[in-house]
Amino acid sequence: MDSEAATSGETSKLRLSVKFGGRSIPVEIAADATIKDLKLILQTLTDVLPRGQKLIFKGKVMSDESTLASADISDRSKIMLMASQGIHQGGGPMKKELPTSRAARGIATEKRKNNEEIVTMSRLERWKLSGVIALSDCGLTTVPEEAWTCGSLARVLDVSHNSLLEVPAEICRLSIIQKLLLNGNLLSDTSIAWDELTSLKHLIVLSLNQNNLASVPPALGALTSLKQLHIANNKLVCIPTEIGLLTDLEVLKAQNNRLKTIPTSIGNCISLVEVDLSCNLLSELPETFGNLRKLKALYLSNNGLKTLPKTLFRLCLQLSILDLHGTEITIDLLRQFEGWESFDERRRLKHQKQLDFRVDGSGDFDEGADKNW
Repeated sequence: MDSEAATSGETSKLRLSVKFGGRSIPVEIAADATIKDLKLILQTLTDVLPRGQKLIFKGKVMSDESTLASADISDRSKIMLMASQGIHQGGGPMKKELPTSRAARGIATEKRKNNEEIVTMSRLERWKLSGVIALSDCGLTTVPEEAWTCGSLARVLDVSHNSLLEVPAEICRLSIIQKLLLNGNLLSDTSIAWDELTSLKHLIVLSLNQNNLASVPPALGALTSLKQLHIANNKLVCIPTEIGLLTDLEVLKAQNNRLKTIPTSIGNCISLVEVDLSCNLLSELPETFGNLRKLKALYLSNNGLKTLPKTLFRLCLQLSILDLHGTEITIDLLRQFEGWESFDERRRLKHQKQLDFRVDGSGDFDEGADKNW
């Protein structure tokens, strides 16, 4: 009888091998579990959220509701995990190759009766494996020391929505980090170690929304790989001239600040696709906005603007979204600008569905109609 119970206990668990990112991750799971249960286990091992996981077995994508048994998964089955772009805890998908040796990766293992290693990882070990240091909404006042030990293994640091008072000099230890998410903290101008932060030459996304910043230093210009800069909902009164050095910058979001002017050097940011300057104190924009030939979306609502750069419509030939709600700019003024007709045609094509459902059916330009897209 005892022998039968032991046999039943042994067969109640399945040992699977999940292939992900060039590595095989051993997983032990109950035989009567569902695919959804398996995804929850894999989340702790890979930092990939369940909704971003696609599990493939024998060439078929498995649904969450299926059980392992109904999917014909048995002991020692091999499954492939594919991760969707951007559905990770704290950042994007893993691309960096890590050492194949578990000892080299610092992953704790334990031996089972059949000598197979089962991964039992700590938080730090998961960070090193995934490259994602996920610490948002953790009630932190400082970044844990263990985060800095990830060094060159870290691609993403997400410490958003905490109560951080500083970004210390140790930030430079994350030498190849690509995304730094600092939203919703208590950071001020002097609490960020900018000299060390701007040494991060691989940084692509810097997000500082919802802090207490009154200015951004000239050192910002050293982040020449930056593609996205998010500085909304602060107390900024100016943007440094050195922003013009960010020629790869594609997205600039600086809404809900106290900006009175935009430097003419903005025209050097020739890769800009989207700019949001809504809810500031702007009375004019520099004529150099006409240099932004890739610009597609420009949000300017709730400013003191009375006119636009003369070359905006004539030179920005990809512009199709323009939000002027809450400004003094009128449709009659816009119609006087060279290139207005071409812009209006692009706008109509992009928003044809919205225009079709307008109550008055006129299709005239609405300063606020382009906000939702």
